Amino acid sequence: MLRPVVVGLDGSPESFTAANWAAREAQRRGLPLHLVHAWLWQTGDLPAADSEDTVRHWARRILRDGEKELNGRYPDLPLTAEQVTTTAVTALLERAEGAEALVLGSRGLSALTGFLLGSVGQQVLARATCPVVMVRANERSAAERPGDEVVVALQDLTEAPGPLLDFAFAAASARGATLRAVHVRKLPSSDYGYGLAAAPVGYLDGDLESQVNRELETALEPWREKYPRVTVERTIDLAFVAGAVLRATAQAGLLVVGRRTHRSVPGTHIGPVTHAVLHHSTVPVAVVPHD
Repeated sequence: MLRPVVVGLDGSPESFTAANWAAREAQRRGLPLHLVHAWLWQTGDLPAADSEDTVRHWARRILRDGEKELNGRYPDLPLTAEQVTTTAVTALLERAEGAEALVLGSRGLSALTGFLLGSVGQQVLARATCPVVMVRANERSAAERPGDEVVVALQDLTEAPGPLLDFAFAAASARGATLRAVHVRKLPSSDYGYGLAAAPVGYLDGDLESQVNRELETALEPWREKYPRVTVERTIDLAFVAGAVLRATAQAGLLVVGRRTHRSVPGTHIGPVTHAVLHHSTVPVAVVPHD
């Protein structure tokens, strides 16, 4: 049975942008699309004039509008919709268990406003068992341009996470796009002199560049064999990790980053690099959990 691409709809323009992105992704991969709207009536949530029946009607309309729009744009796409009487976090996490990817919208527009995840987005990102794609309501998300790359950030080459590379290579393959693997080598502070936090951007001496290139090629080799038609480019740098990754997205349509699963640590944890990338990226960001 094919695992669907699941998208959360809440009636906002951002969620409809995310739904359209999810529909294109499902169509590329030959997967079904599943819309989810969570609605839980709680007394006191709304003014007394808004009865439960009225709110229920508008909740159902969100799904109907979403189905109508997507069926019109993607008539051949297998599409299902579901309204769930529970909290949004619970509904999304439950459906993530059987999903190929979970797609959510976000309002962030700039470094000042950031990627406005909200409590739902933060909890789902930190706890979902499948990749979670955050989509902004902007032109870069509305339609990918021909030739847009898929960028994947690799922080640890000694133990390259399989789920991260699986998702990134599959996304590039489905698009017929180049995959750009970005690795930032952080050296001990003693190698910089005077305890500086990073070497000049783009600076690598010859021996180190050759060594890191070999390590990156070794990490990528199993997936290059699995996806022989995917063209792979490599970017290696000495800089702050998030900054180097974001610079690499200038020609990208999708950025793929990892999230380590910390099963013994309570709360919501997505890591500083992933958090920074989510805060500043102008392209959709896929956060892939891995051990």
